[in-house]
Amino acid sequence: MQLPFATYDVFTDTRFAGNPLAVVFEADALSDAQMQTIAREFNLSETIFVRAAEYAQHEASARIFTPTKELPFAGHPTIGCAVAITERRHATKSDIILILEERIGPVRCGVTLDPDGASFAEFMAPKLSEPAGADPTPQVCAQALGLDVADIGFGRHTPSLFSAGVPFVMIPVADIATLARARLTSGEISTTLGATEVFVYTRAERKASESFRARMFAPEIGIVEDPATGSAAVAFAGQLARCEDLPDGWHTLPILQGVEMGRPSLIGLEVQITDRKLSGARIAGKAVKVSEGVLYV
Repeated sequence: MQLPFATYDVFTDTRFAGNPLAVVFEADALSDAQMQTIAREFNLSETIFVRAAEYAQHEASARIFTPTKELPFAGHPTIGCAVAITERRHATKSDIILILEERIGPVRCGVTLDPDGASFAEFMAPKLSEPAGADPTPQVCAQALGLDVADIGFGRHTPSLFSAGVPFVMIPVADIATLARARLTSGEISTTLGATEVFVYTRAERKASESFRARMFAPEIGIVEDPATGSAAVAFAGQLARCEDLPDGWHTLPILQGVEMGRPSLIGLEVQITDRKLSGARIAGKAVKVSEGVLYV
């Protein structure tokens, strides 16, 4: 079996920055075990497999795998896949709306093509962020990251556990210097922190174009550190609704991630507040093709 594939760098307009993604097309005949093996072979944080849609009004079905497991939803594969499908199937159009069938449910995406550079995509969060368990203590978080307890938290931000399909431990740290020092001291974090994915963040510098700086660690699922994590950004919307004093309406709060890895990634995050509660979230970013070829299975 020969399957076309492409790789993209996502949440960036520059090749060799952002978060790499493999997109495997025409993957209908692949078994779950084969998709997991291929994801392990690419050894990127995620590989997405494009299959025929179950419903005619939808563009495609998509399955997302890390090197060790399948995910029901992920942000940078959704952005990258939406761009890849549009460039492959709808190259004569400049703007298109498409719906991807992911394990979490249908995800509505908008794409604006740039034939000479990085195309843009955005999607509405298919599920609102909500608490996903007991919040870890600052002491436990500090120990896990090799930091002092005084380094954990800022303003009203304290550690929490939120999920919008994938659970994330949210750990605020005092400043950007502390963010750079954060290191997971153990690969087995799910039992101490409550989830396998750890999103560490702080407020950006005053004059920065982004609102927050972040890092994401998930060694238990084969991701030592991730350059950009859209599903974490969707989950982070719940933390923002809890910890920021946001009035009703839409708020643009972009996140810069991956700097410490040398792969800066800009995640567009918009949060909607209604009656002082989270009522919507939108993720946006660019993606640029890096390679394409044929996969022999």
